Amino acid sequence: MNPVNTHQTASVKHRTVQVDGLDIFYREAGDPADPTLLLLHGFPSSSQMFRNLIPRLSDRYHLVAPDYPGFGQSSFPARDQFEYSFERIYEVVMGFVDVVGLGRFSVYIHDYGAPIGLRIAQRSPERVQAIIAQSGNAYLAGFTPFWDRLFAHAEDRGTHEASVREYLTDEATRWQWTHGTRDPANIAPESWEVDCRYLNRPGNREVQLDLFYDYQFNLDTYPAVQQYFRDHRPPVLIVWGKNDEIFGPAGAEAYLADLPDAELHLLDTGHFALEEDGDVIAEKIRSFLGRHVR
Repeated sequence: MNPVNTHQTASVKHRTVQVDGLDIFYREAGDPADPTLLLLHGFPSSSQMFRNLIPRLSDRYHLVAPDYPGFGQSSFPARDQFEYSFERIYEVVMGFVDVVGLGRFSVYIHDYGAPIGLRIAQRSPERVQAIIAQSGNAYLAGFTPFWDRLFAHAEDRGTHEASVREYLTDEATRWQWTHGTRDPANIAPESWEVDCRYLNRPGNREVQLDLFYDYQFNLDTYPAVQQYFRDHRPPVLIVWGKNDEIFGPAGAEAYLADLPDAELHLLDTGHFALEEDGDVIAEKIRSFLGRHVR
């Protein structure tokens, strides 16, 4: 018999605020008087990847999950009106954090959320109480062969653009959600279909190509992030799909070099670990934040 989840959950609100002239959509639940967890999504998704986690935790925590510019329900400015880089998105997320009044908070980083959330932690360590990492690299270890064509594209966009465009197809998006899972039938098709809808907007593939190219500069931030780990020793929970063929488990294990007290859990699933192991991850978050955040 499966255990019954007896936690009482608050309803999820769907809101939009203005940040730097952009509409930034976000999901929010829980009491703002409770500890806050900022949820930062990965590619090719949006805050919808946290749709099931938020109600699992909202009885005890304040959950806030924004969509970045060009993703989900947030503004989708043209490339000549907005610089699609991780540094610029970091700036918008920091603006968002201030607009919605988050003082101190923990941060959940996944995929693209890692270079954004780790910038926040490294540059504003007094504000970040704890970090939860799911398939979000802070080290060179763990980059799988999936990245070969992306790093080649970073060296020569013209030659390799056609190759990386294959990562922007509906088939590739479905693969990201289902690869490495115990059973692909566990993944609801609307998960990837929502992402495909956003990716297929006119001009969005060019935006994503800009971010593919810019990803290389995130690696330049790793030494400063690792020094932040050594200097500040933030509490870190790592919940990572061990079958992830995008960010491999070596990326999870690498955190332990600078954070030997980090809590590491390699789960028998893929890149979007919340889909199959949402209950497990939610309970580990409860235990972890309960010990480290007041």
